Amino acid sequence: MKFDVLKIDGSQSGNTVEISDEIISREPNNHVIYLDVKAYLANQRQGTHKTKEKSEVAGSTRKLWRQKGRGTARVGQIRTPLWVGGGTVFGPRPRDYRQYINKKVKKLARQFALINKIKSEQFLVIEDIQLSEVKTKNIANILKSLNLTDKKVTLLTNNPDVYVAGRNIEKLNIINPKDANTYTLLNNQKLVVEKSALDDLIKIL
Repeated sequence: MKFDVLKIDGSQSGNTVEISDEIISREPNNHVIYLDVKAYLANQRQGTHKTKEKSEVAGSTRKLWRQKGRGTARVGQIRTPLWVGGGTVFGPRPRDYRQYINKKVKKLARQFALINKIKSEQFLVIEDIQLSEVKTKNIANILKSLNLTDKKVTLLTNNPDVYVAGRNIEKLNIINPKDANTYTLLNNQKLVVEKSALDDLIKIL
């Protein structure tokens, strides 16, 4: 399938790029996408959460008053979970949330993510961005020309200057095609790919 390549001013360049029909014609498997996204989000968690249990809270272990005869509830120690300042019952403990999935499943999920973007018409190919100055306003002007100012955009580029210039722009996520995963390909309203970055993306897929 062929796609038109736009200039950074939004006009047609007259060039096209082609993505193999072998990739595009596949029917996306949403469960495969789900597995990869779930694993990615789980792997972002630090798992350092911790609360103090009864044995870890500061305070005496002596019995505060006798067991019976006071007409009130029995109390073992001041660190009881029933009192303010006491320990937490079954609180979170540090743990590893990492999930592992097959490399072939990951590769397949990225293919399906790209297919979803193409079929939903949220895929755009542009010429390689060449900046005269590494300034945020230059990237902002490009987004304005492409009518993407208020949209959540993921831009795939090999140019580090583009990343430096555009990293402060709200709703814009700039990544290298080699670092593209299923979540970043899907988590946007428009997937914008530079012509050279598309070649690298296709090699990965």
